[in-house]
Amino acid sequence: MQSSHLKPLVTLSGTAKNSAVGPPLGLVDIGVNDSAYLIRVALPGVRANKNQLKCNIQLNGRVHIEGVITESQFVRNSSKVFEMKVQQLCPPGPFTISFNLPGPVDPRLCSLSFRAGGILEVVVLKFRIPHLSSEGWFEKWYDCWSLP
Repeated sequence: MQSSHLKPLVTLSGTAKNSAVGPPLGLVDIGVNDSAYLIRVALPGVRANKNQLKCNIQLNGRVHIEGVITESQFVRNSSKVFEMKVQQLCPPGPFTISFNLPGPVDPRLCSLSFRAGGILEVVVLKFRIPHLSSEGWFEKWYDCWSLP
């Protein structure tokens, strides 16, 4: 098993790169188990809107997240409306966050959720190749980067 302290190269652009105050946008945690990767990305100030947040995961493990932080003078919280006087989250505008997972994945087999506090959480299964027995039955699964 690889080191538990992977340091993925994370590329930031747009608002994510230019933010100087507030909580950082684009911090990435990657968890690994035998069958999947868990990805958590900090997106403070981003709304979970399908038109403003997109996550593309490629077979080779490349993850590309695009979004837009919208400017808002007024914020609605439940039934109350607040006028913003101080804003120290990332400035409004588009951003991209790109990084590589430690190995290939099956992008069709993933789940995404947007957690409280602006955390995008993704679970994506590792790409695996079935091994057939001499009778044609699946015997076991092999990781595609460590075939026997």
